[in-house]
Amino acid sequence: MDKREVAKAYITHLGNGNVEEVLALFNADGMVDSPLYGIKRADEFYLELNSDTANSELSLLGIFEEGDSEDIALYFRYKWTLKSNKIVEFDVVDIIGFDDQNKIAKLKIIYDTVVARKLVAEL
Repeated sequence: MDKREVAKAYITHLGNGNVEEVLALFNADGMVDSPLYGIKRADEFYLELNSDTANSELSLLGIFEEGDSEDIALYFRYKWTLKSNKIVEFDVVDIIGFDDQNKIAKLKIIYDTVVARKLVAEL
């Protein structure tokens, strides 16, 4: 898969809650930097996110690349239903850094956590 295909697969698998398929897109040392969960290994992050999640709906709004950069930015709308059945919606930018095998080496998540932080703290 090329970088754009990996990015689209990431959105699909994340929306479906398929942690195994999401993790298959990462390399063995893949890391996630989240404003809500901190910096974690990808497997730790997605297992924690999955345990807090009842449902996810993602709407891809754009994929942005810079020439020969190894990074892609995904812009999407995230409707997140937590285990408490409370729902929070927000726009997200994920910056994906790839290795030379088009595996995700690092993923930085950017979004406003004001509402989400409060709801996750209540879990």
